[in-house]
Amino acid sequence: MLHDYIKIASAADDSIVPPLSKGEFLAPGYRILKHLRRGRAIDAYEVWSEERDCNCVAKALRPDRFHDIKPRRRLLREGRILQQISHPHLVRAYETIRRPHPIVIFETLGGMTLEGLISDYRHRQRYLRLNEIVVLGLHLCSAVGYLHHHGILHLDLKPSNIIAACGVAKVIDLSVSGHLGMRARKGVGTRQYLALEQARGGGFLREAADVWGIGGILFEAATGRRAFGSQARGPKYEQLMRRADPLRSKRRVPAAFGAAVDRCLDPDPTQRPTIEELTKILNGLTQTLNPDKPLVRRKRRPKA
Repeated sequence: MLHDYIKIASAADDSIVPPLSKGEFLAPGYRILKHLRRGRAIDAYEVWSEERDCNCVAKALRPDRFHDIKPRRRLLREGRILQQISHPHLVRAYETIRRPHPIVIFETLGGMTLEGLISDYRHRQRYLRLNEIVVLGLHLCSAVGYLHHHGILHLDLKPSNIIAACGVAKVIDLSVSGHLGMRARKGVGTRQYLALEQARGGGFLREAADVWGIGGILFEAATGRRAFGSQARGPKYEQLMRRADPLRSKRRVPAAFGAAVDRCLDPDPTQRPTIEELTKILNGLTQTLNPDKPLVRRKRRPKA
C-alpha cells in the first residue's frame, strides 16, 4: 500500500501547532498532497514535485521545533548521507533544502513496512515463509554492509524501518545514524531493538550493534514476536536483564538459521557474526530451503 512505510503516529500536538494543509507549498516546487505523520520533531508529508512531475515524500521540522538544534542536525545529516550514497536496498534522498528550515525530499516507496506485514500474518495466525525471511536477511546484510563500508552505523534497525515490496526490502530512516567507533549515546534509538551497548551507553560502537539489529528483525519476522520488550509494562531495557530466548524455542527452523539469529543477539558484541559471516550462512540456506513449502500454521491453544 502506497506510503505504508510512513507510520501514522498517534495523537500529536496538532491542536497546538497544526501541520501544513493540503494544497499549501512546503517549499518552492513542492505542493502538499497529504500530511502523513507527526513525530516528536518531524512532520512527514506526501508532496507533488513540480520539477520531477511525480509524488515524493518530504520530512520537515515541525513548526514548533524550528529552533531545536538536535533534530535540525539529524535531519540534515540524514539527507546528506542518503544523497551521497546509493544502494538498491536503501531509500533514496533526492534533495536537501537547508533554508529557511531543513526539508529532505525522498523517493516514494510502495509496499508495506515489515512491521505491518508481520502484524498481518500474526492476525491470520500464520508465519512468514522462511525462504522469504532468509532473502530479507540477505537484503539487510547487503544494505547494512554497504553503510559500514562507508563508515556509517544505522543504529535503529527495526521492522518499521524496513519496506517490503515485490520481494525487495529497503532500509529507511537514518535519523539516528552515526559513525563507526562513535561513543554510544544511552538510549538513542528504539528501546526494544537497542543492542546492549546502545542501551548501556558510554562505550564505542562497532558493526556488531547493527548485526544485533538484523538479528532482532529476523527473530521477529520468523516468530511474529519481538525478542525483547513485548510487554508494555516490562523493564525499560529488557535486553539488559536477560538473554533472548533461543529462536528454535519459538518456531521450528533449520538449526543453522536458529543458531545464526541467536548469535546476532548475543550480549557480547565480539560473539556476534560479522556481516560477511551472516551473509555466507544465509546464502547457504537459500540452497536448501524449498520456496514452495506451505506456511506453518500456529498451534491453537486448547480451550480451558
